[in-house]
Amino acid sequence: MKFNKPSLSFWQIFNMNVGFLGIQYSFGLQQTAINPIFLYLGAPEDMLPILNIAGPVTGLIVQPIIGAISDKTWSERWGRRKPFFLIGAILGSLCLFAFPTSPVLWFAVGLLWILDVGNNMAMEPYRAFVGDKLPEKQLSLGYQMQSLFVGAGILLANGSIVLFQYLFGGESVEVAGTIPTWLYYSFYIGAILSITTILYSVLKTPEIPPSSEELTAINNAKAKPLTERIALPFKEIRESIQKMPKFMWRVGAVYLFQWYALFIYWQYTTPLFKLTMGYSTGEAASQSAQMSLTYNIVTMVVALALVPLTLKFGGKKIYALSLFGTAISLFSIPYITDPIMVLVPMVLFGIGWAAMMGIPYTMVSKVVPQERRGVYMGILNMMIVIPMGVETLTFGPIYKYLLDNNAINAMLFAGAFFAISGFLALRLNVPNKERASEL
Repeated sequence: MKFNKPSLSFWQIFNMNVGFLGIQYSFGLQQTAINPIFLYLGAPEDMLPILNIAGPVTGLIVQPIIGAISDKTWSERWGRRKPFFLIGAILGSLCLFAFPTSPVLWFAVGLLWILDVGNNMAMEPYRAFVGDKLPEKQLSLGYQMQSLFVGAGILLANGSIVLFQYLFGGESVEVAGTIPTWLYYSFYIGAILSITTILYSVLKTPEIPPSSEELTAINNAKAKPLTERIALPFKEIRESIQKMPKFMWRVGAVYLFQWYALFIYWQYTTPLFKLTMGYSTGEAASQSAQMSLTYNIVTMVVALALVPLTLKFGGKKIYALSLFGTAISLFSIPYITDPIMVLVPMVLFGIGWAAMMGIPYTMVSKVVPQERRGVYMGILNMMIVIPMGVETLTFGPIYKYLLDNNAINAMLFAGAFFAISGFLALRLNVPNKERASEL
């Protein structure tokens, strides 16, 4: 029996997504502050991709498994998705407190692995949570609200880095093997936000109980022997991939180029500004944070504005145009040496980031079955982390041997991949759910 979900008010949708702020603050630190910390601790530039492999590997393993488990979870007290929010937030908070005190490179790399496990444990159920709660007509608003909080979280993370570097960085001399104390404060703020924002959403937003059919399936799963219960999430993932709508495979093709390019951008903005502007590592990290600050301000401004645009023109067109705009921004950044003017391309990047964080999830949520929404959101994340994993394994040698260890060439390479993803996005025609597996 199909359950008609009640429409939620704007502020109810706002409250249910507040927890995404803390998750994305942590993600913002990973984009901007983690690689400079690796450089401070002595990592060579061509090693940055492989040192970031924690994100792809943990995302590939954790998110689909947590999605499958949460689909078969229900507690009258804790709900379906909320337990995973809380566990992930606690784990992430502990890592953020410890990260800036890393004494050596291997310690920081190990903490990144644990941090990514926590963030992935919290993030995947959050994507499914929105689909669980909202009727189809409000899915676009729900996921674009998440996009707004993506921008807000990363904005706060990078804004704090810029502010603390300005207030406490001063003219201090960078000491090799030492992380400057001004970086500590951003991580401490993130540790607090990670747990408090999740708690806010957990307390403000009740989950919808499973239908009688879903509850029967959940109880049947609980009744199985322990070995079968352990194997069940892997079986769910395998079966879901086998039955996956062809539309999701097309999204995967777009994601292959989009996320490969994004990982290059996040890893090589600091080396780029050391090259094009002659900055020290700290100055280049601050400039990189200003870039992220700018595009996430744009993301916050345009995220909800994309809702009526996608309804009028279709998600496919808006998504493709945003990817082409992001390509243009990356093509232009290496040739701008003014620290203010180089922020201008971030307007296009911010529009693209807003679309990337909302439109694909809206599309996919419309074509996957409710009872497997968690596992399919996990599989969608696999399509994100596989390109990231491929990048961490392949781009180091590409950077060293084909791109002449030159960060300018790396940025142009990323721009070309974004252009390819834009052309592939033009193939994303959202089918009716009944026909999704056939198109």
